[in-house]
Amino acid sequence: MTQRHDATSAAAGGFEGFFARAAQAADIASQAELAALLGVHRSAVTQAKKKDAVPKAWVLAVSRRTGADADWLEYGRPAKSAAKNDTAEDGPYIGVPKVRARLSAGGGSFETRGEVESVVPFRGDWLRRKGNVSGMVLMDVVGNSMEPEIRHGDTVLIDQGQTAIVAHGVYAMGVEDTVLVKRVEKRPGSLVLLSDNRDYAPIVLSGDEIDALRVIGRVLWVGREL
Repeated sequence: MTQRHDATSAAAGGFEGFFARAAQAADIASQAELAALLGVHRSAVTQAKKKDAVPKAWVLAVSRRTGADADWLEYGRPAKSAAKNDTAEDGPYIGVPKVRARLSAGGGSFETRGEVESVVPFRGDWLRRKGNVSGMVLMDVVGNSMEPEIRHGDTVLIDQGQTAIVAHGVYAMGVEDTVLVKRVEKRPGSLVLLSDNRDYAPIVLSGDEIDALRVIGRVLWVGREL
């Protein structure tokens, strides 16, 4: 039997109950729209319906993106008070989604999917001091171009609300079909994407290249396993 902390069971409302409440909260009408909201393949939603079980990460993702109470979305229970709701943005702990997309500290990553893999709790007061809580995500880094500051396999916290370039800040960026993590330097008429590892040459963007640059957000924190 699926454990309760891993998925919503049929006794707690199952898929249909979750979908009905998510549809109400997000103003969606189809499972395809739910998949788009979650950043998952349509087949993942179909499988969840067949199993009548919903991943906890989906519940928290819909809660964060709509403002709906996670406990209500999952179980249909009335919203908990803010003091007890650890997933609320004014609670003591806030769950930050970790997405499948990978940031390249190297030549560029083609892994750009926004599917939520897990939700990681952070202290709410710390997150609120850092920036826009509702726009924060965690992403893994591949490559060594940002060493020693950011290493291969590190996880970084990104605030997608901070897209205005601050000189020498570290940002997650989309360049054509790739996503990168780089330090940014402003120069007259150009932006320079710098690697902390001096074995990698700077990337100089100008004109239309700057217009095509997609700033995903600013990197606020780095975590790693020893």
